[in-house]
Amino acid sequence: MLLPFIVLIGAMFLMTRSAKKKQQQAVEMRNQMQPGSGVRTIGGMYATVKEVGDETVLLEVAPGVHAVYAKNAIGAVLEDAEYNRIVHGDDDTVVPDDASSLTETAEPAETAEKADEADDSGETTADAKADLTKKTDAGEGDKGGKADGETEAK
Repeated sequence: MLLPFIVLIGAMFLMTRSAKKKQQQAVEMRNQMQPGSGVRTIGGMYATVKEVGDETVLLEVAPGVHAVYAKNAIGAVLEDAEYNRIVHGDDDTVVPDDASSLTETAEPAETAEKADEADDSGETTADAKADLTKKTDAGEGDKGGKADGETEAK
């Protein structure tokens, strides 16, 4: 009877301990801010640190535009490369000219054959897949005076 109570208290202790660790890491990160470093505020704004005070930070949000923020409003201190990539669009990744290199594999043989058949009939592959109606030859058209779908009542 005492065991569930002890387990509950242990779980609460572990949760508060991890929350305290996260708070300490956030305080350390904010204390390591230096003028010139790029930051992201908790509101999602990117800026450059100009001055760091005890409780406040002076940020340059645009060239010549400065704003004072509380230190607690800083969500992350970014590395120079990441800040430049996000704010200035400096990106070293190579984007291919066409989308063919982005596909994983070629079509399976069955799908390719169906596509060829659809192309021969003059339909697109989407039309060939979407057409679920029964096809009849021109000579069969009128089955004894009954239209398609009609049956004899007995």
